[in-house]
Amino acid sequence: MGYLYTVLTTLIINAIAVLGLNIILGHAGQISLGHAAFMGIGAYASALLSTKGGLSFWFSFPLAVSISGVIGFFLGLPSLRVKDDFLAITTIGINFIVQAIFLYVPFFGAALGIGGIPKPKLGEFVFKGEYYLLIVFAVLLVGAFFSFKFYGSWAGLASEAIREDELAANVVGINPVRFKLMAFVLGSAYAGASGSLYAHFMGFITSDDFGFPLSVTFLSMLVFGGVGTIRGSLIGAFVLGVLPELLRPLAQYRLLFYGLLLLLMLRFCPGGLASLVRLKK
Repeated sequence: MGYLYTVLTTLIINAIAVLGLNIILGHAGQISLGHAAFMGIGAYASALLSTKGGLSFWFSFPLAVSISGVIGFFLGLPSLRVKDDFLAITTIGINFIVQAIFLYVPFFGAALGIGGIPKPKLGEFVFKGEYYLLIVFAVLLVGAFFSFKFYGSWAGLASEAIREDELAANVVGINPVRFKLMAFVLGSAYAGASGSLYAHFMGFITSDDFGFPLSVTFLSMLVFGGVGTIRGSLIGAFVLGVLPELLRPLAQYRLLFYGLLLLLMLRFCPGGLASLVRLKK
């Protein structure tokens, strides 16, 4: 059962990050290939607050989410000046820069990473195994609910209008900068939440955990499930999260597999698996 709880917890943590990427790409139409960087920011923030700051999970988690959102705001500003391929390249650069900071700055543990990250506790009770899974699942439900509300809100509709035609949206009074930045901040906060949960789940993190391959994995999950839909984010995260467990002998070819899968999905099913079932988001 321990293995099952580990796999399920990992799947849900990834699903939370993919929900955030869906807000950035699916709603606002911003191509992001640096999403893992913000997961790393959330993980390192929570780890430092818990180990060096002495805070419990219940304080470090919301602070890590907030820190990720704030940093997402400042790192998202340069991204507003570029589009399409240039935006993708910019976000890749962000991923490498953030990972390099974690790797070479001693304050962040450098190559040794950060260990001794505590599990959540209430009194003497420690949340681990199925109990930690309940915490992660609760965060996923809150994230999915907020995404649903965002989809139907004025901000969500404005973001989708920008995605469809930025010039037309600007003409009717929608400020592209404002809503693109809002989407980037929200998506970064989701990634930060997943990173914080990951750090407290693993108990030890290094910069390698949040490299560019993880960003590609998140994008693959979203495209496979269906860009712009909540169910697509969840389907993609769970299906592509389970496949590596079923195909462990092919684990070293994971990125090649994801690349081929992206090409096949874009060619034969551009709406992702979610497009096969007609439901409201």
